[in-house]
Amino acid sequence: MTKVGVLFFLLLLSLTSEGNVMTSNANGKRTWCVARPSSDQATLLANINYACSQVDCRILQRGCPCFTPDSLINHASIAMNLYFQARGRNHWNCDFRGSGLIVITDPSYGNCIYA
Repeated sequence: MTKVGVLFFLLLLSLTSEGNVMTSNANGKRTWCVARPSSDQATLLANINYACSQVDCRILQRGCPCFTPDSLINHASIAMNLYFQARGRNHWNCDFRGSGLIVITDPSYGNCIYA
């Protein structure tokens, strides 16, 4: 993972009440689910496989807006968020055995728009 990627996810981590899962903030703003930066590769791959077996993950295919950066943590975050959004944005839909974080800052980048 690049330094920028690590910094991005550390920033997201800092916005989630010291790493604890939050369901929403006081203003009722939107929330997104991303992969916890400390997650190992096997966990990230399992999260991608599970989430994409439940929701449409075509946005992660080569040539699609969210394919790059082509990293497990990026793809897992997108897949986990697709699942989280499709299941109603409940905190338990972002748990992924403790490897998910709910954030209040939109993680979209470039043409990759998190739903």
